[in-house]
Amino acid sequence: MTDITISEAAGTWTVRAGGAVIGESRNALELAEEGRAPVIYFPRADIAMAFLDPSAHSTVCPAKGTASYFSIVTKSRTIENAAWCYEAPNPEVDRIKGHLAFHTGDLIAVERV
Repeated sequence: MTDITISEAAGTWTVRAGGAVIGESRNALELAEEGRAPVIYFPRADIAMAFLDPSAHSTVCPAKGTASYFSIVTKSRTIENAAWCYEAPNPEVDRIKGHLAFHTGDLIAVERV
């Protein structure tokens, strides 16, 4: 199995989509997975869920379980399958349950402020 560590992400983290801040948290988690860049997971309560629409898309990770996806609706466009969460993660990574992570790039930024 992949070596995964989950720790508290120090400081305050924000997620911006289409230039607008859709989440800010002092309770984010950092998931570090062997061979991959660390990923910040935001508590769902710290995300403006009104901007996220559930997607039919899902993926399966042997180490984490089945991920459900959300599209982000901004003023100018919909960013498909931009966020994901594990509603029922594998027991080893249970800390990320109820948290969302985001695909970063030109349209989405996750930053420590």
